[in-house]
Amino acid sequence: MVFIKVHQLAFLFGLLGNIVSFGVFLSPVPTFYGIYKKKSSKGFQSIPYICALASATLLLFYGIMKTHAYLIISINTFGCFIEISYLFLYIIYAPREARIFTLKLILICNIGGLGLLILLVDLLIPKQHRVSTVGWVCAAYSLAVFASPLSVMRKVIRTKSVEYMPLLLSLSLTLNAVMWFFYGLLIEDKFIAMPNILGFLFGIAQMILYMMYHDSKKTDLPKLTSTENQPTNITNLNEVAIVAVELSDARAENVEGSVRPMTPNSSTTA
Repeated sequence: MVFIKVHQLAFLFGLLGNIVSFGVFLSPVPTFYGIYKKKSSKGFQSIPYICALASATLLLFYGIMKTHAYLIISINTFGCFIEISYLFLYIIYAPREARIFTLKLILICNIGGLGLLILLVDLLIPKQHRVSTVGWVCAAYSLAVFASPLSVMRKVIRTKSVEYMPLLLSLSLTLNAVMWFFYGLLIEDKFIAMPNILGFLFGIAQMILYMMYHDSKKTDLPKLTSTENQPTNITNLNEVAIVAVELSDARAENVEGSVRPMTPNSSTTA
């Protein structure tokens, strides 16, 4: 009877995690609709979406290898679809250099990287250890991704302005991390639970900073290039893409004309 209750509770948290993640995945839609209307990428970076796609594909691969991981498979299948859609639209309207650079990154990271992982796991890892091996890869990637808000938090402290860190977004990502943490905890999956502890802590820290600085007068800093204002992040591993979109949109409106399209030599803040 206890097992059934735990199982039902895990399903509830997983379902709520799917719902919150679904909303977070869709949050860049207005931005991309603007790109479509203006027929221009407006200087946005493609790297956050490539990172988000890599995250979704890794988790999808992990979910497929596990048994009965339907909630992991469902949201990350949708994540792959929506991130591919964003990248497709970006490639259509990006400048030529940015388009070529984006296609190269997709080929190397999303196709080559995942293909190499699948090949190595299949050839080198014993069958009984494959799930845990892929799980550790997912967890390591997640931890790196969840550390990305540090750059945003530093900017908030330096400028004493929360324009780069919307409260609703931080709240959504924190709630998302909570849902997936409890889902991972209840199904005893440390590869899902562990990274979301860090996601939750960073989310709380962002909300504390928001409360501290939301009424403060902004301190101007020297103008930064578009790559410095766009950290890489995401839902249950995909927060990186969404944060980058929101930050880029806020900056593009406030620094009209200072944002440059991405060139092959540009990079984002990790």
